[in-house]
Parts: sequence; structure tokens; C-alpha cells
Amino acid sequence: MDTTLSDPITEPLLGNTRQEEKSKIYEPITRSGFLDGTRQECLRWAHLLATFVAQSARNIANVLSEFGSWLARLFGCSASKSSLNGQTVPVNLSPLQEERLRLLRQRIDVPYDCSSVKHQDALKELWRLAYPNRQLPPLKSDLWKEMGWQNSDPSTDFRAGGFMSLENLIYFARNYPDSFHRLLHKSDGKRAEWEYPFAIGGVNISYMLVQMLDLQSGKMRTKAGVHFVQLLEDDDVAFDNLFCVAFRVLDSQWLARQASYMDFNEVLKSTRVQLEQELTIGGISRIQDMPSFRMLKS
Repeated sequence: MDTTLSDPITEPLLGNTRQEEKSKIYEPITRSGFLDGTRQECLRWAHLLATFVAQSARNIANVLSEFGSWLARLFGCSASKSSLNGQTVPVNLSPLQEERLRLLRQRIDVPYDCSSVKHQDALKELWRLAYPNRQLPPLKSDLWKEMGWQNSDPSTDFRAGGFMSLENLIYFARNYPDSFHRLLHKSDGKRAEWEYPFAIGGVNISYMLVQMLDLQSGKMRTKAGVHFVQLLEDDDVAFDNLFCVAFRVLDSQWLARQASYMDFNEVLKSTRVQLEQELTIGGISRIQDMPSFRMLKS
């Protein structure tokens, strides 16, 4: 038996049998045939190159399109999230904060009732605090206009602020009497010929604060509101104290702008902006920590 190993060089890479070599016949190439072949080869390469370029362009376009879609989804989701955060801000409140917020919202919902003895007595108390040395006028009298009510019947001027705005004014007079009387009598600075009415100004400030803190919606949708409700833990009259600060800020900005009666709404808006900034600067654990609070003591 022949045990000679086959030559590994001549052994086919696949298979075990040797293939017969095919005979090759030399065919001379004429000049025209050479040119035709060259032209066809060039055309073939040109076609391949054009196909490659076109395919590459499509691939690049697809990549850019996918990347653009990804960016759109990315920023679209971020905007939606930001918008959602602008609508509702989750807040964790303690039972005490929840209760004080509930009571505050109850106060907001109470309109001034001219037939209520309690409300009438509160209005009389405001007069006594404002003018301790003067006789109390009837509930309908032009003397009420001296305090800054628009009508001889103050009960018609509480529409926006409700009964709580009257409570805010009384709190201001009782707890910060010096500041209260300086604003009432326009004692500070160079005053305008046509001043804002004191009492009506207070009603508008109460209403502005309710809007700024978003207290009527039942949801915290403003940063100022979120920070404010945290203050209720240690201060059950935080809103009343904020009212007093707001009144001082408004009068300070009024003087700085040399404003007149027709500028009141603009001054009220700028007052809101300043209060929002102070409530959210950080390190504020009570209204007394606000930078503008010191104006109540000056």
C-alpha cells in the first residue's frame, strides 16, 4: 500500500482530489478591442463610484435625519417636563403646615359682608387704630375717604381682597404702628400731587399676594408659593407679616420711581417681583429673614 503523503503545496485547500488544470489559449488583443475594453472598464468604475457616492449621501442624510429627530425628542421632552414643573410643583407639607394653609385658604374665601356685625366691628377697629384721637364716623361717611377708601361706604371697596384684606390692615396697624401711620399719612419722602389711596392700596396688595403665592388654586405652581408654605411651620401669621413687608416695599418703590396715581399698577407689579426674589433667595425660614423686613423697623 502506497503511504506517500500528498504534496501539501499542490493539494487543494478544499477537497481531497487533485483538479485538472484547464488549458489557456492566448488570444491577441487588437487596438480597437483594447480601447473598447478600457472604455468599458472606465465606465464600470465610474458607475461604481457614482453608486458609492449616492449611497454614501443617502446614508449621511439618514444619519443626520435620525440625529435631528433624536435632538427634537430630547428637547421636546425637556420642554414638556419644564412646562409640567411650571404647572404643578410637588410639595411635602407637615400636618401643621397643611392645617395652617387650609385655614389661610378659608380666610381668602370670605368676602366682606356689610351686614355682618363682626365685619362692621373690624372696620370700626381699623378706624380707631388709624385715628385714635378722632371720633368714629358712621359706616357711611365721606370721612372714610381720608383713609384712602374710594367711596363713602368702604364696604364697596373690598371686592378683590375680601374680608382678609381688612384683617391685614388691622394686623399692620397693631403690630407695626409706626410704619402703618407713616404710610397712612404719607410721611416719608417727596410725595406726588396725586398719591395712591392708602386703604385701597392695601386691598390691592392682599389680592396681589394671593395671586403671587397661588393660594386659591389648591396646587403650588410658583416658586414663591412653595417657599412661602414652608414658612407656615413656625409662623401662623406669615401671610399677614408678608402683607406688612409688601406695603413697605410698595411705598419705597413708589418714592424711588417718583410715581403718581396712574403708575400704581406698575409699582405693584415691581413690588411683586421684588418679593418673589426675596422669598426664593435661600436661607429664608421666616418672613423676618427677608431683606425688606427691616424697613418695618426703620
